[in-house]
Amino acid sequence: MKQILIVAPAWVGDAIMAQPLYAELQRRHPGVAIDVLAPAWTRPVHARMPEIREAIDNPFGHGELALKKRWAIGRMLKARGYDQAILLPNSLKSALVPAFAGIPVRTGWLGESRYGLLNDWRKLDKDRYPKMVERFVALAVADGAPLPAGRHYPQLKIDPVARAATLARLGLDTASPIVACCPGAEYGPAKRWPARHFAEFARHRMARGEQVWLFGSAKDAEIAGEIETLAPGVINLASRTSLAEAIDLMSLAAVAVCNDSGLMHVAAALNVPLAAVYGSSSPGFTPPLTDHAEIVSLQLSCSPCFARTCPLEHMNCLNQLDAARVDAAVERLRPRPGQTDAC
Repeated sequence: MKQILIVAPAWVGDAIMAQPLYAELQRRHPGVAIDVLAPAWTRPVHARMPEIREAIDNPFGHGELALKKRWAIGRMLKARGYDQAILLPNSLKSALVPAFAGIPVRTGWLGESRYGLLNDWRKLDKDRYPKMVERFVALAVADGAPLPAGRHYPQLKIDPVARAATLARLGLDTASPIVACCPGAEYGPAKRWPARHFAEFARHRMARGEQVWLFGSAKDAEIAGEIETLAPGVINLASRTSLAEAIDLMSLAAVAVCNDSGLMHVAAALNVPLAAVYGSSSPGFTPPLTDHAEIVSLQLSCSPCFARTCPLEHMNCLNQLDAARVDAAVERLRPRPGQTDAC
């Protein structure tokens, strides 16, 4: 049985976009065992990918070298007898553990001049592979080979039993349509649609008889609390669910509104109709990978700047993007009478 170790990305959204690679590896190597070396906080998304045999915690923080610890993990993994390692991050440090483990084939983009650490290195052509998901899937095939045909859309599985338990624990009702709102963005405030706009949008949807659930981690509690104050009646789940629980609950949504964030990619991978709000970032590299998404952006001359905070100190790309524009996108996503989903 072929065994492959994946050194997976640290960001939740990037980890989700790697799932098409795992599906392609399974298609090419029936019976393959795929393990991922990844930060512990991404474990819930890997648990929802049936292609993954085991998630192994990667304990290293951003920029941490810790050579002795990497050597120790490499020697532990050597005993597993992996046939290949595929490295998705481009950093030199990410290549150390597979090299220390003596994995015979170590595949990845050259990145930070990783000659020697990789023995199946590829030189990235950004024009050929403009999207992150394409760069991941390309590592499943021989260097220079064409990408596999088809749409490379991530898919996450849900746990219906766990979902029912979470609904009961939180006292949630699914009788009326659910609008999922994800106001956070780990990267920084230049990717967060303002709370006042989220609140106005939520009031519009609740006036139509829909319920609005706010999703996010403890880091998003402040903006979610502000929305809750401005839009009484929303159900604030930020910091009240684990990531695994949020995945299950979001699958119940009729539509989602998300910033460019990990939860945006969760919604896309669940095939939930999605209005994706872009400010400082661009959908060109990491778009929501689904046929049921509307990109909402003002496309100002100053964006995308890819900054964490607005360098011009006005954040017009999001401040001027009003609730009516997002509301219109949501209406376009909702099924029309007699319309059916071909999927």
